[in-house]
Amino acid sequence: MITFIRKNKRAILLTALVVLNFCLAAFGNDMTNGAGGGNTKNKIEIKDFMFSPPTITVKSGETITWINRDEEPHTIVSVGKKFPKSSALDTDQEFSITVSAPGTYEYFCSVHPKMTGIIVVEE
Repeated sequence: MITFIRKNKRAILLTALVVLNFCLAAFGNDMTNGAGGGNTKNKIEIKDFMFSPPTITVKSGETITWINRDEEPHTIVSVGKKFPKSSALDTDQEFSITVSAPGTYEYFCSVHPKMTGIIVVEE
């Protein structure tokens, strides 16, 4: 057995390096393409009973996504019903809207009304 490992040690190491290179290439492409959560454009994180960032500015026609990082459920409800409300989001669940009309959109969590945020939509 030891003779087998010594004779094939170089082959095993080369195989391991090839596999490692494939893994790095695959993950590297995902990260540069924004996959795997790396893309933070127009993302609002719900954490520690806060929306972060509390105010976001976007262009008309862009999509905004909230993701709940708390252990408690949260909702996204528009003041004045300017966009549809979300269902209760459990941990790591997401909710997205696409905004079209320029203006200021205020929102809150109906479960925790002190949690508030603002979306500013520019043309």
